[in-house]
Amino acid sequence: MLEAAHKCFIEQVGWRTPGLSYKSDAGPYYKQNVYKTEASAMPGAAAQTWTDAAAGLSFLKVVGQYMTEPGVVVHEFGHAMHYSEKNWIDQTRTGAWWESIANFIAELYIAMPLCDEAKKQYNQPSGNSMIDVKKVIGDSFQVLVDGTSGSGNYYQAWPFLSYITNNPDNYGGLGKNVLLDMIRKYKLNSDETPLHSLERLLSGVTIQKVVGRYWAHMAYVDIGHPKATQVFTSQRKSLNYANLDSNGNGKYTVKSARAPRYMGSNIIPLKGTGAITVAVTANGQFTATLAVKATSGSVRYVDLVDGKGEVNVASWEEASLVVANTPALVLYDPFKIPADLNRGLSYSVQITGATP
Repeated sequence: MLEAAHKCFIEQVGWRTPGLSYKSDAGPYYKQNVYKTEASAMPGAAAQTWTDAAAGLSFLKVVGQYMTEPGVVVHEFGHAMHYSEKNWIDQTRTGAWWESIANFIAELYIAMPLCDEAKKQYNQPSGNSMIDVKKVIGDSFQVLVDGTSGSGNYYQAWPFLSYITNNPDNYGGLGKNVLLDMIRKYKLNSDETPLHSLERLLSGVTIQKVVGRYWAHMAYVDIGHPKATQVFTSQRKSLNYANLDSNGNGKYTVKSARAPRYMGSNIIPLKGTGAITVAVTANGQFTATLAVKATSGSVRYVDLVDGKGEVNVASWEEASLVVANTPALVLYDPFKIPADLNRGLSYSVQITGATP
């Protein structure tokens, strides 16, 4: 399994090998140490990545029963590669993103085509997507990457990384190398957030538009990842979309408990076909989009300009309104989110021709 992961991510994609100290590119090269441990040695954990800062190297500890589980082992290997890249070490505001990235690495290995050739060479199987749509979509109002203990989403937030990597909207600066660029072009020792690093990579599009369009794509999990879309399709009827309160006459206000927080969103499926008109008013900066999905699976997107827009929905289509809270970037620690970022965007919406 690790040979296949090494072949895929290091030899083919170009991640820095964790067999090389982050302190030197000259070598020597080491093997990645993996230790099989008892569950009692790591209560509540399947595995952990340990580091030796003096050596600039990492090693993995894996509970015996998980030694053959790529969702565990490749996740930890993702941490090891990330550590070898060095730039985010001791940068507190990147901390929660390490888990999002490690789960994205595991997802790439297990359920996306990227590593198929390497897995075939080492006789390793593929698997289903690990996407947690009940968290990512059902709690889409949360801060984009939220490290809050017990309620955060930082392990589940990796679909954002899938979106910016697959780049279905062809935005300048996104694409297959974007994650490594976010790490390698990080402003050293700045303790900036990964979104600040991503913002500098963009051309012809704002970070607010990227986040808003990501959430629009998540209305139907249209992120270039068919296995994740399959999970959404099978579970969508069980997801929590109760974001709005009705005020009558087609006017709605967001429920305060589900008001979208910093770079979070509300995804609001609409019932209705024909001409649908929407007008959103809010107390802060937002990006609103109508996502329209055909029975064929294709999705089109209509930006709401100044919160207003309309779309004609055919009988073979369905629509969703997506409202994302997209202010100017803020320096914050996802493990200690300040109250103002968790306050949420208060907004109202007038809908004609459809109902939530």
